[in-house]
Amino acid sequence: MTAGRLLVAATPLGQPSDASARLVRALGSADVIAAEDTRRIRTLAQALEVRPAGRIVSLYDQNEASRVPALLDDIRGGATVLLVSDAGMPLISDPGYRLVAACADNGLTVQCLPGPSAVTTALAVAGLPSERFCFEGFAPRKQSGRRTWLQSLTVEPRTCVFFESPRRLAECLRDAVDVLGPERRAVVCRELTKTHEEILRGPLGELADWAASDGVLGEITVVLAGATPVADQDSLVADVLHLVDDGMRVKDACAQVIAANPGAPSRRQLYDAVLRARE
Repeated sequence: MTAGRLLVAATPLGQPSDASARLVRALGSADVIAAEDTRRIRTLAQALEVRPAGRIVSLYDQNEASRVPALLDDIRGGATVLLVSDAGMPLISDPGYRLVAACADNGLTVQCLPGPSAVTTALAVAGLPSERFCFEGFAPRKQSGRRTWLQSLTVEPRTCVFFESPRRLAECLRDAVDVLGPERRAVVCRELTKTHEEILRGPLGELADWAASDGVLGEITVVLAGATPVADQDSLVADVLHLVDDGMRVKDACAQVIAANPGAPSRRQLYDAVLRARE
C-alpha cells in the first residue's frame, strides 16, 4: 500500500477569504484533519462553504505526543492528514512539531500549504528593516525571565518579532523600556487582518504608556527594532591612521571610515580622537 502524506496548512489570521484555494481543497478531501481546536476548524470550513470529508481530531500542546502514533499509522496506511492550528502557520508557537518531526524520522511525506503568518504579516506592516529578523515566540511570562530575555536583545542587530498576551503587554513593554531604553523603536500589532486591526508604531516609551492607559484586547504581535551597532572607537582610529599613512587627508579618512561603519561616532568626535592619537 502506498503511504499517505501530512499536509501542514496555514489558516487565516482573521479573514476567512485569506484562505488559499489549496487549503479549501484540502479541507474537503483530507482523510483526517488534525486541528488545534476542532470547533474553530468547523467554523472556518462553514465560512468557506466546504464540507470536511474526513474525520476531525484535536491536536494541541497537551495531547500532541499521544496523538502522533495513531496519525502516523493513518499516514502509513495511505491517508492524507491535514494539520492546522487556530490561525496562521502550525508549529510557529503552535502545535505540530512532534508530528512533523515523527513523519520526517519515519520517511513519510510532509508537504506545506503556505499562507498567512502573524510573523511575516507584522513584519510587512511594521516599517522596520526586515531583510534580517529573528522570531522569539512568546515573551517569558515571569518578570525575571522576561528581563533576562530582554537583556539578550540589547545587542541583537536584527529586527525581532514576538508574541505577547494582551494581559501582560503593558508589563512587557515597561520592562522593555527599563532594559532597552525608551527610544528603541517598536510596533505593536493588534488583531492583524481582523475587523478591529490596530497597528501602533513609535518608541518603546510611548507604546508602554499607551498599553498602560488602555485596556488591550486581542491577539498581539510585537516587532522590535534591532540594536544600533556601536563601533569600537580605537579600531576606527586605527583605520583612519592607516588611510592617512597611505596619503589620505585626516578629514577625508574620517569620512570614509564613518561611512563604512554603522554606529560610528560623529565625524568631529572621530577627528578629535585621531588628533589625540597622533600627539
